Amino acid sequence: MSDPTMIWPGSTNAEALRVEKGASLPQTFLILPHEAKSLKAFGDEIVVHMGGAQTGGKYTAFTCVTPPGGGPPPHYHTNEDEWFVPLDGRVEFFLDGEWREVPLNSLLFIPRGTIHTFRNCGDTPLRVLTHTAPAGFEVFFARCAAEFAKAGPPDMARIVEISAEHGIHFVTD
Repeated sequence: MSDPTMIWPGSTNAEALRVEKGASLPQTFLILPHEAKSLKAFGDEIVVHMGGAQTGGKYTAFTCVTPPGGGPPPHYHTNEDEWFVPLDGRVEFFLDGEWREVPLNSLLFIPRGTIHTFRNCGDTPLRVLTHTAPAGFEVFFARCAAEFAKAGPPDMARIVEISAEHGIHFVTD
């Protein structure tokens, strides 16, 4: 058995991180905290630890930091499954028509097609480690972050359009 290859972003092996969707995964890679990409939109900050470029399109992992009272509107995904691990703060998830507070370090899996949302029900920032499969959420959030970074308020019609392009649909009823 051969030793796995360690790939460090920014090193001579960084090209190995640019993997086309559907290609095989790199054997091993490490993303250090200062190498993760930070994006801001919707009042949240996400720190992307890995995405499609590193995983051959298979996975995304990020930490989401949400202020007190914050959280997305009810929605569902047609493209990816999600799973959440609350790390700091207090969080409630809306599932099956009711709010439920989820203890820290629990794991909540939400399959694609399931209407859900969450909110920070505490008085300190909420940090949640989130995974999606397949990858692509990081591209959605980066596109939305670019819209939020423009001068003036974000064009919410454009945000809804971007969301739909990524299989994320908001529920108004």
